[in-house]
Amino acid sequence: MEILKRDRVFSTPWFNIIAKTLNSSNPNEPYYALELTDYAVIVPLTPNQELVLVRQYRPAVETYTLELPSGHVEPGEDPQTTARRELREETGYDAGELEFLGDFVPDTGRFSNKMWCYFAPNVTPNALGARPEENIEVILCLPQDFLNLVRQNQFNHALHLAPILLALLSEKLLPLEQIRMREENVNES
Repeated sequence: MEILKRDRVFSTPWFNIIAKTLNSSNPNEPYYALELTDYAVIVPLTPNQELVLVRQYRPAVETYTLELPSGHVEPGEDPQTTARRELREETGYDAGELEFLGDFVPDTGRFSNKMWCYFAPNVTPNALGARPEENIEVILCLPQDFLNLVRQNQFNHALHLAPILLALLSEKLLPLEQIRMREENVNES
């Protein structure tokens, strides 16, 4: 396949709709894609091994969601800087060390952007007293409690499960076996 022509057919500050004409059997019907800015997400872990999550209202789905701190990469900003900025803005926490976990294409059928994933061990409350953004609730939870949130469909942000998986696979979070053992010990008590 080859793209013969690209036309911006609609534009907003948040996204553009691009009509792409392909050299396919029906070149008169364009394929439409959303052109979005890149996005950075961070898996923050406190020295007590608690994940730092945020709960906020999302108008697109008309409900409060539980998520990882994240946001759009601003023009001229690198994704790592975005991850640090979003962590502080959304939670009031700072990351000393920041480790790149990987990048994903969020939706190959519709979106053209990337999602950059980072892990931050030992995040701490900002020394200058930075507070979370208005209307964002900060939630701390242990990895075994996080698994229950996923099972109970309380943490259901599909894109944010990907960096958690990367953190688990790279053993940044406790290995799943250890999380399960801790979970079983808590249930036995």
